[in-house]
Amino acid sequence: MKTLEIGIAGYDQMKTRTLAIARGEHTPTKGEPKVWFTSIESFAKLLSEHNRHLLELIAREQPGSLTELAEMAGRSKSNLSRTLKTMSQYGIVELQRGARGRLVPRVPYDQVRLDVSLTSTR
Repeated sequence: MKTLEIGIAGYDQMKTRTLAIARGEHTPTKGEPKVWFTSIESFAKLLSEHNRHLLELIAREQPGSLTELAEMAGRSKSNLSRTLKTMSQYGIVELQRGARGRLVPRVPYDQVRLDVSLTSTR
């Protein structure tokens, strides 16, 4: 099973962390999140129930194109394309070139793990 580690941090916290990594002051550990959201709300919106069903459909049916997926999901191709592009920016979906240059969606992870600090900032 492949798990994507996701963290929540404000913009300033992410900027500070990124600069510390760039200066060599911080080396991310194996268990640290690789993907960050600025809020739990933005994470929840991207992985809404509707979108999780879409991910399940992609993993199960392995459509050969966005057009094929749109037909399976009953969603417009333009709406689906925007959603998948956003998901691909976070690494939740991979969009690969298939036959005749068609975009083929794939789900590289079985699950996500959310890392949220309740008592301190990162």
